[in-house]
Amino acid sequence: MTTLTETRHAGGFITWEAARDYCREVVTIATGGANPVLEPGTVLGKITASGKYAAHDPAALDGTETAVAVLWGKADATAADVDAVVLLRGPAIVNANDLVFAGTPTAPEITAAHTALAVVGILTR
Repeated sequence: MTTLTETRHAGGFITWEAARDYCREVVTIATGGANPVLEPGTVLGKITASGKYAAHDPAALDGTETAVAVLWGKADATAADVDAVVLLRGPAIVNANDLVFAGTPTAPEITAAHTALAVVGILTR
């Protein structure tokens, strides 16, 4: 029998949001980097120099060390920058278990990311 594997769904991490037209925005995901293919629910940081977004990286010094958004759908920035929808502001609630972090962040790094998202109105539960 064939085994089917269900992948993450676009927006599947969202528990509640006030209004999608207010909470979501289209942003540019930067090409390349350590994680060019991003799954729905990936926590993002904003690159200070370019204003583009990339996977949140607590060890970085380019702006992505601060979590500021969550990717709504899959984005593949392997070959070039891509536009993608993100949950950029609240009020919104997301399922903490459905968030995707690049690499293997520590518990304190995840807590710091949740705190940073709360600053922009995205609460994790």
